Amino acid sequence: MSTAFEPLDLSGTKLPHRIAMAPMTRSRSGAAGVPTALMAEYYAQRASAALIVTEGIQPSAVGQGYPDTPGLHSAEQVTGWRAVTSAVHAAGGRIFAQLMHAGRIGHPSLLPEGEVNVAPSAVAATGQVYTAEGPKDFVTPRELTDDEVRATLADYVTAARNAVDAGFDGVELHGANGYLIHQFLAPGSNRRTDGWGGSVEARIRFAAEVTEAVAAEIGAARTALRLSPGNAFNSIEEPEPEPEYTALAARIAPLGLAYLHLAEDGPARRALTLRLRELFGGPLMLNPADSPTGPEALALVEEGTADLVSYGQLFLANPDLPARLRAGGPFNEARRATMYGGGAEGYTDYPAL
Repeated sequence: MSTAFEPLDLSGTKLPHRIAMAPMTRSRSGAAGVPTALMAEYYAQRASAALIVTEGIQPSAVGQGYPDTPGLHSAEQVTGWRAVTSAVHAAGGRIFAQLMHAGRIGHPSLLPEGEVNVAPSAVAATGQVYTAEGPKDFVTPRELTDDEVRATLADYVTAARNAVDAGFDGVELHGANGYLIHQFLAPGSNRRTDGWGGSVEARIRFAAEVTEAVAAEIGAARTALRLSPGNAFNSIEEPEPEPEYTALAARIAPLGLAYLHLAEDGPARRALTLRLRELFGGPLMLNPADSPTGPEALALVEEGTADLVSYGQLFLANPDLPARLRAGGPFNEARRATMYGGGAEGYTDYPAL
């Protein structure tokens, strides 16, 4: 039986324990998507995590979904991220870049002039997104052509290579929470009848081929995938997620990825989590919905449900979270008003023990 404070080797990325920092959008990179010195400070403060997974990073300009989120598709962005990874490594940490194409989530006002949001199918999400002009309704996206699907896949590969050039220890592909990869997986947002939709095998194809292509480019040991089966966030509709996710886990299992990261939709999904863990066969990182904060989630490692546990808001508010978990607290509370955008307040000013 392992404990959350025992080391773990992710195919060469050696972790001192099993407490990871989950990806969290913070919207502090500016309009050009270039990481700042403040971002380097923020991540370096949290270098005691077993592994830091960054906020979502757009692999292309058209992949942006929110204001002031960072990219990995320009030389300036690569340079900015290199300062972040250097700061984390100097503090003894390890850091993966999460690559996130938002797909239909976002608004044309956030994209380069003349561009519109794209998705597997022309199906709009319900709700609004925050923009510089205030909240705006999600628009109906343009359906990607077959050639554009392949070009988007290539954008992920280029961004993954850029991540390695920027000093990241690896990349996590964001296939969860209603963004582009998830949009391909879900029948409610993927209504295609070509090779990219219309059957279980076709719906998992984009997720599988992106993962395979990135692993071929930078190495499977530096490639991970995040999924959230059944999560209805961002208007995702997948009432019976098991066929897609078991097929996908079985397909990527032979690659030997660094890990699979599951964001559980709730306790009812635990059986599927365990099935996916079995099919995947490699290290599993779990972001549990039923115990998202506090030491109780560490039991998931001891009972064999997961190899690592990822924390979101608790890591946002507690830069030294592993030490606090070992001590049983106390824990700072996250301030919601300063989660997105702004400066150091609510970002780098949370105290350590």
